[in-house]
Amino acid sequence: MTAVEQQPNVPVSADNLAERLLGAALGAADILSIYLGDRLGWYRSLLTDGPATCGELAERTGTHPRYAREWLEQQAVTGLLTVDSDAPDDPVASGGYPAASRRFSLPTATAEVLTDEHSLAFLAPLPRMFAAAAGQLPALLEAYRNGGGVSWKQYGVDARESQADMNRPWYERVLPDALRGVTSVDQVLRRPHARIADIGCGAGWSSIALARAYPEASIDGFDIDAASIELARSNAWQSGMSDRIRFHAGDAVQMPESAYDAVFAFECVHDMPRPVEVLAAARRALVATGTVIVMDEAVAESFTAPGDEIERLMYGFSLLVCLPDGMAHQPSAATGTVMRLDRLRNYAHDAGFLDVDVLPIQDFGFWRFYQLSGQGGPDSPRPEVMCGAVAVEHAWEVVQTAKVIARWAWPRAISASAVGSRRLLSKLTHHSQKYGQIAPLLLL
Repeated sequence: MTAVEQQPNVPVSADNLAERLLGAALGAADILSIYLGDRLGWYRSLLTDGPATCGELAERTGTHPRYAREWLEQQAVTGLLTVDSDAPDDPVASGGYPAASRRFSLPTATAEVLTDEHSLAFLAPLPRMFAAAAGQLPALLEAYRNGGGVSWKQYGVDARESQADMNRPWYERVLPDALRGVTSVDQVLRRPHARIADIGCGAGWSSIALARAYPEASIDGFDIDAASIELARSNAWQSGMSDRIRFHAGDAVQMPESAYDAVFAFECVHDMPRPVEVLAAARRALVATGTVIVMDEAVAESFTAPGDEIERLMYGFSLLVCLPDGMAHQPSAATGTVMRLDRLRNYAHDAGFLDVDVLPIQDFGFWRFYQLSGQGGPDSPRPEVMCGAVAVEHAWEVVQTAKVIARWAWPRAISASAVGSRRLLSKLTHHSQKYGQIAPLLLL
């Protein structure tokens, strides 16, 4: 999967907007038709059993042939399926409607995107999330009116499996090399008998990927959703990793202290009603030389409107799922999907960390990795305040150094050529302004 490209902003007019919304309606129809084909097993049948007529597909999957016919035709019209053969010219002689004998097949590209759960292009789970949200529209309307929320449990199986299956190939295929490429993190994970905590582990695919990438490590996965933990245990057992991974249904705030070399939070901090409490628990759970890694959405650092398509997608998820989920438990930080870097830094600082660094992990879908470092606390000054305090503390040394430089440079600036003088004076002025507007002191 490549990043969604930003489209140029089109001047707003009634015609442009109407055209855009019509395109969105077509996309919505495709999304929901994909959901039907995914959940009814129609794509899978066309892949494993081959091309089919509507009657054959219905018989294979235990569905009604009239619905199968309508779906097959819609999928061919929208370009997701191809028609291998058409009906005879004379439907009466053939004993039925032409549509009954049309045979449809699944192209290779469609098969990868909608059936290959190990491909980075796998997008069949995406419609499940929108279907989960659509099923909760009455509850969302009520939440929007009264300030309540819609819990992850309410979104149900569609949301749970969508989240797990969308992220799985990225954890399996990309995460190991991504972590190995960051030496400071890799060295921690390679420690003999390293212990790793995976908070908000969901269906467990991130924990399984960590266990495979670091064979000497043991992993504890935590999630408040009991159904996700049951799914995670099943996935670990089927993956042959159940002896090295333990899954716990409960709040990560209850993690044991000084127990882990590393704590990971994969795409979950923005969903937490109390992210500061969880991050503080993660800090306490570390050994002295441990590390905390957060993976979350790669949104822009500041709000811009109109935004690019990534921002539009993330705000869509936030409106329909993430913000209502976060507000289902009160009190809530009410973060939403669009958690910008400054917001995460504030959470980390209040949880006792000094700073948040963006890790040099590129090409990881829609996500960005952060490393939380240092020991701080809610009563300690923020990093920018600390830098200002250091500058004030050392201001006298800076001034004295600047005066020495000035006494050496000033005569040379005066005697130099006009061009050289302007360049040197420009540099002196720049650095004087940089160090607290000390230019007047240079002449003392």
